[in-house]
Amino acid sequence: MAKRSPVIEMSSYGIYTQWDSRSKHLPKIQDFTTNVSAEIDVEFGFIVNIKKAKGEKFTFCIDHPGILSKKGEPLEPFTGEEYISSNDYDFYLGDTIWDPIEDKLGKWRMTIELNGRVIADKTFNLVAKDEQQFWKHRGF
Repeated sequence: MAKRSPVIEMSSYGIYTQWDSRSKHLPKIQDFTTNVSAEIDVEFGFIVNIKKAKGEKFTFCIDHPGILSKKGEPLEPFTGEEYISSNDYDFYLGDTIWDPIEDKLGKWRMTIELNGRVIADKTFNLVAKDEQQFWKHRGF
């Protein structure tokens, strides 16, 4: 019998309510956008729904701009693995902003790979608060 192909859907992306990693509940979408105003504690990312892949393992990556460690060295992209625990599985991949804001500005690319294939990919542009207002007034 042929193996069923997983069904993947990005159900939302943008700015979310604060996420509690200890909770079973995912954050709620507040604004569908890829342009994020870089403010302390702003939560952004995406939610994917994966069906027909129970027991599979996927990897995720958050490739951020030149964020520096406390020693002043650039941090590597944040990566991890997760097992799909049900046949209708929701997963939130996101991050938040912390001080200092200056090294968080720029492109943040978030990806999820399953069986060596990228199944979700979204790039967020973090901009200074005043720059976000400039573009918002122009309809972006």
